[in-house]
Amino acid sequence: MNKYLEYYNIREDVYNKVLEIEEELKCEFKSVDKQEEINSLKVLSSFKKAGISEASFNSTTGYGYNDLGRSQIEKVFASVLGSEDALVRRDFISGSHALTVCLFGLLRPNDLMLSITGLPYDTLHEVIGIKENASSLISFGIKYNQIDLVNDDFDYAKIKEYLKNNKVKLIEIQRSRGYSERKSITIEKVDSICKLIKEVSPKTIIMVDNCYCEFVEDKTPTEVGADIMVGSLIKNLGGGIAPNGGYIAGKESLVNLCAERLTVPGEGREVGPTLGINKEFLMGLYHAPYVVASSLKISLLTAKLLEDLGYSVNPKYNEEHADIVLSITFGNKDDLIKYAEGIQSASAIDADSTPIPSPMPGYDNEIIMASGSFTQGSSIEISCDGPLVEPYILYEQGSLTYSYGKIAIMSAVSKLLNNKEKN
Repeated sequence: MNKYLEYYNIREDVYNKVLEIEEELKCEFKSVDKQEEINSLKVLSSFKKAGISEASFNSTTGYGYNDLGRSQIEKVFASVLGSEDALVRRDFISGSHALTVCLFGLLRPNDLMLSITGLPYDTLHEVIGIKENASSLISFGIKYNQIDLVNDDFDYAKIKEYLKNNKVKLIEIQRSRGYSERKSITIEKVDSICKLIKEVSPKTIIMVDNCYCEFVEDKTPTEVGADIMVGSLIKNLGGGIAPNGGYIAGKESLVNLCAERLTVPGEGREVGPTLGINKEFLMGLYHAPYVVASSLKISLLTAKLLEDLGYSVNPKYNEEHADIVLSITFGNKDDLIKYAEGIQSASAIDADSTPIPSPMPGYDNEIIMASGSFTQGSSIEISCDGPLVEPYILYEQGSLTYSYGKIAIMSAVSKLLNNKEKN
C-alpha cells in the first residue's frame, strides 16, 4: 500500500485522516448502500418488464426503422424514471442539447417560459436568449422571465402571484446548482412546488432539468408532479459506459413533440439509427446504481475532509444530498488550481497533463477542468471544474468506484497541503 501511495505523492497524514473519516461516515455510507439496493431493484425489474435479450443489442443504420433495442431501451428508462414515456438517443450530444430540444419542442412563438430557480446554467443563456443569439428561443418570439430562489427554496408567494397574472406555457426547474452558490433542489421541494403550480395553473408544463440527480433520492420529478424531465447519459444514468447521449422522459404527448423536434415532424421517434450503442446504453444503466452510490460516498468523504481542513463545502457531509455535485469554496485561485491538478494527476486518462484555466464554448469566464475520463467531458467519472472568479469555487462530481475516487481525493488534498506549506 505504501508503494502505491508514494506513487501518487499521497501524504501519510492525509491517508490516516481519510481512514478516520471513513469510520465516522459508516452510518452515512450504509444509507447510500440502501439507496443503491433500491435503485438496482428498479433497474433489474425494468429490464425484465421490457423483455431485454441479446437481440436488444442489435443495431440499425440509415433511417433506423423498426429498431427493437431502441424501443426497449426507452421502455426501460421510462420504467426506471417512473414516467409515461421516454426518448433515449445517442443524438443528444449533452444535457444542454437535450434541454434545448425539449424547450424548442414544447414552446411556440408568443409562449412564455418561466424559470423559477433563477438564472439557468451558463450553456442555456444563448439557447434562451438571455445572451443574444440569432438562434435563441427569444429570437423566435418566445418570451422569458425568471423568479429567483429565496434562501435556497422556491419563492412560493411570488410564483403563485405570477401564475395568476400571466399565462405561462412552461416552467423550468433546474435542480442542480450549476456554477452558483445555492443548494441543489431536493425531490421534496420539487413535490411541493409542483402541487402549487398545478393548483394555480394546471395547464402549465413543468419541465425539470434533472442532470446529476438521478438515483440520488427515492423518487423522480415525474413521480411527484412534473410533466417532463431531461438528463444526460455522460452523467448518472450512463454509468460511465454510455459514450454519449441523453434522455427526455415524461408525458407521452410531450415526449412525442420533443421527438419530432429531434428528428422530423411526422416521423419523430420512429427514426434514428442506433449505430451499435444499444448495449452500452443498457450496460451503463445496469451499472448506474453502483456508480452513483460510489459518487455519493466520494462526495461525503470529500465534504468531511475539506470541511475539517477549514474550507466551506456545499452540501456538508451530514446534509441532505439532491445530486452528486459538491462545491468547495477555496477563496483563492492558487488552492483551487492545485486541487484540480491533484484530481487530474490521479485520473486514469491524461494523468500527466496539467489542467489550465481557459475559455470554453458557452461560458463567459475562464474554466478549469480536471477530467481524466474515458469519455470526454464525462461528469460521472471523477472530475472537478469551475470558473476562475471569486470566491473561487470548484465543483466536484463523480467516481466510477469508491477506491478510484478516494485515491484522487487523497492526491488532491496532498497537493493542496504541500503547496500551502511551501508558500
